[in-house]
Amino acid sequence: MSEQSTPSPERPMVSVVVPVKDSIRTIEACLRSIRAQTWEPLELVVIDNFSTDGTWEVVQELAHHAEQAGPERSAQRNLGIERAQGPWILWIDADMELPPTIIERAMDAVASEGADGVFIPEVTVGDGYWTACRALERSCCVEEILVQSPRLVRRDYLRETGGFLESLSGTEDAELRSRMIHDGCQLAWIPDLIVHDEGRMSLGFIWSKRYYYGRGLKKYKAQHPGALSEQAGSAVGAYRRHWRRLAAKPTVAAGVVFLRAGEFAAYGIGAALGALERPDEAP
Repeated sequence: MSEQSTPSPERPMVSVVVPVKDSIRTIEACLRSIRAQTWEPLELVVIDNFSTDGTWEVVQELAHHAEQAGPERSAQRNLGIERAQGPWILWIDADMELPPTIIERAMDAVASEGADGVFIPEVTVGDGYWTACRALERSCCVEEILVQSPRLVRRDYLRETGGFLESLSGTEDAELRSRMIHDGCQLAWIPDLIVHDEGRMSLGFIWSKRYYYGRGLKKYKAQHPGALSEQAGSAVGAYRRHWRRLAAKPTVAAGVVFLRAGEFAAYGIGAALGALERPDEAP
């Protein structure tokens, strides 16, 4: 591995935190995209949840700091934040890739806008019909702040406010966004896109994830009343504004409607069952 550059006030270190678990299909491309960033100094911190498919070996080769711990993504991120040396934290998942200049562009936004956090939207890539539906749906919401979540945040803010809520699964990013807005943080946005390689998605996989995420919605709603309604309204508004994009692909757009309807139902079932669980049983 190459040596890290020395930080300076003009170019502070950015620590990229990646939680992983059995991600051998995408992990090498993910980590190499981070190591190829034009921004220096940069630190790559990877927390692996005891992978058994060869992921850990790749992580050890490419990360500046590699450690094994669980039990969930939020806990892994929080541990990565604790281990990080930089005053700025950027986090991505193991199936994402960063274009080479994206951290440079995000840090330019920090400098020009005095931001505490930066929204960096995603583009979905992969194979199959349902992945195409996800890609089309996501493309309509690139500029919707209430659908996105900050990806680059001051480390001090994360540590002072407790990082990611470990009692949440799937909505921890949205909770952080709502928290930062509530706290009056200065938030910037850049148009550069993180590439999210979601492979070949299936309806069962998508809906099961939404069901699992839904189990934590009760706590999220209690902490941020109205945030879910605002997010849903923002997404619907984006679909309306981009109706021509949807109409240009009617077969895929029909799948988007079916996909989203199933997701809302899965969220609702998960939320209903999650509300019946004792606090120590919640994900």
